[in-house]
Amino acid sequence: MPTVSVTRLRLRSAWYAPAFLWYSVTSIQQAKRAEGNLGAFVRQSNGAYWTLTMWRDVAAMRAFMLSGAHRKAMPHLVNWCDEAATARFDWTGDSLPSWNEAERQLATHGKTSPVKHPSPAHAAGKTLGTSQDATKIAPAVAS
Repeated sequence: MPTVSVTRLRLRSAWYAPAFLWYSVTSIQQAKRAEGNLGAFVRQSNGAYWTLTMWRDVAAMRAFMLSGAHRKAMPHLVNWCDEAATARFDWTGDSLPSWNEAERQLATHGKTSPVKHPSPAHAAGKTLGTSQDATKIAPAVAS
């Protein structure tokens, strides 16, 4: 069964944007070429950067995560970000879930990642940062 990963990162300073954007571009290119990748997209929303990727299985996702540009970028995030969160979930669809579904999964099943300079929202465990508000999250649709 395919697995989906969603991440949300917020830079604590524009000073880190050039290096962050370099790693973002090279990492998404790496993801799109990686064996087992079924889709990879990024977006910027409300001051945060999001990734949404789908993988053949968890092993393919981990192989990507622990290699190349992505591996080189990960150690920097603890210093660059004041908010970082991730969620992984199984997905039965043939294509990536919508961004609304990704946001819902991050809000309900996500975990914050370690950062050295957490925002108050991150310190409170809010995976959607200062924009987290349960009333803004699209409800799950029963199928």
